[in-house]
Amino acid sequence: MKIIHFADLHLGVENYSRIDPDTGLSSRLNDFLSALNQLVDYALENEVDLVLFCGDAYKTREPSQTQQREFAKRINRLATGNIPVFLLTGNHDMPNASWRATATEIFDTLAVKNIYVSSNRPDIYKIPTASGAVQVASLPWLRRSTLLSREDMKNLNLDQINEKMQEALTRVISEKAAALDPTLPAILAAHVWVTGARAGSESMMAIGQEPAVLLSNINLPAFDYVALGHIHKHQVLSENPPVVYAGSLERVDFGEENEEKGFYVVDIEPDPAGGKRQVSFDFHPVNARRFLTIDVAPEADDLDPTTTILRAISGKETGIRDAIVRLKIYLPSLLEGQLRNNDIRDALKDAHYSTIAREIHRETRLRLGDRAAEDIKPLDALKAWLETQNIPPERQKVLLEYGEKLIKGEDDQ
Repeated sequence: MKIIHFADLHLGVENYSRIDPDTGLSSRLNDFLSALNQLVDYALENEVDLVLFCGDAYKTREPSQTQQREFAKRINRLATGNIPVFLLTGNHDMPNASWRATATEIFDTLAVKNIYVSSNRPDIYKIPTASGAVQVASLPWLRRSTLLSREDMKNLNLDQINEKMQEALTRVISEKAAALDPTLPAILAAHVWVTGARAGSESMMAIGQEPAVLLSNINLPAFDYVALGHIHKHQVLSENPPVVYAGSLERVDFGEENEEKGFYVVDIEPDPAGGKRQVSFDFHPVNARRFLTIDVAPEADDLDPTTTILRAISGKETGIRDAIVRLKIYLPSLLEGQLRNNDIRDALKDAHYSTIAREIHRETRLRLGDRAAEDIKPLDALKAWLETQNIPPERQKVLLEYGEKLIKGEDDQ
């Protein structure tokens, strides 16, 4: 049985975007759809048995009609190609009120053939595939509000609430594991934070602000494979059974500049001796939009800082084309007015999108009292300095007289 596991598509992320003249759509929407197209093509060409999506189809809980249409087109290609698709609801797909529909619930409402949706509550789905039936135990995103409505949750602080949510998640996982048919392959699909996972660029995540499940409570032997969504960095938390975050399918921002993006292909084979099923899994990268940061720091004595910057850009020329580029210039303040901005922008013209950030270093000025040393006369500066040295007035007078003679002598020369 061959299964594709992916997650965190986040259609609707349009930062670093421009309008595609051919489609009228955001170029970044096209990037995310292109990544999804690559996955769909792979599934159809390689006769995959099941495509498993582990949450966050969209950036927001209220995606646009265009985003929903484009997502549905690709899911429909899989379903009409006789590949079952399992859609799990993530936190970005959840409405802000329990009575409102989730972003993916329309597939379930229309009873679209070969599409299974786990929206609001954990469950076990027995899905027929070309290679036999597979069980998917689902753990969609758990709303905090679901527990807060209970009487025993009143007056609890955030840590206590998270502890209760962790207990609830652990209990659900244990119950679903116990209810599985051991004669059939079994997968846990969950959109959740697992302790020990390395977070990607998602700024919304912070330990202590959302519940986490212990790895020991999720890598149960009843599961052949644990498919996770929610964290954007693809990673393997456990090998037996495999506990895997697929990560996001396309880069979201510069925090993911050096991360490969893609999906996992999971193979589940029966044991000839009748023992535990054999599971292997491989990460398949997609051709995601590249992000590139160029750092350049001209020295204070640089006679032509623009040329220095252009040289740094030309050294990355092959990487700039069609990439999202961030040029970071660290510049002494005395060079600030010497840059030829048009030349720098022209050097980045082959980028898909570019930004230029300057960090200007201001020289620290010596201050005497409430005035900078450069703003007062030499004799006044000497007097101000002497007053800061706890020198007796008589001694100060003598030093000022000698200082005045020296200053005047220098002026006479």
